[in-house]
Amino acid sequence: MADPETLVLDVRDDIRAGREPFQRIMAAVQSLQPGQTMALINLFEHVPLYTVMDRRGFDHRAERTPEGDWQVLFVPRPADS
Repeated sequence: MADPETLVLDVRDDIRAGREPFQRIMAAVQSLQPGQTMALINLFEHVPLYTVMDRRGFDHRAERTPEGDWQVLFVPRPADS
């Protein structure tokens, strides 16, 4: 799903350890370079995050892996959208 220009953030261990990953996710979003995408790997589909990321100018594509995890690619929308 990801290419070299994509920041990959795997929060599965955070979830397993009982840690809330939202702040870590937002820190990763803040670190993105203009136009850079982010791939989030999680144990569940984090649907409320879609609204947060939409407000920040990102579209998303989600897919469930054969192992049952979720991979969501957040892609910045062009500025003229």
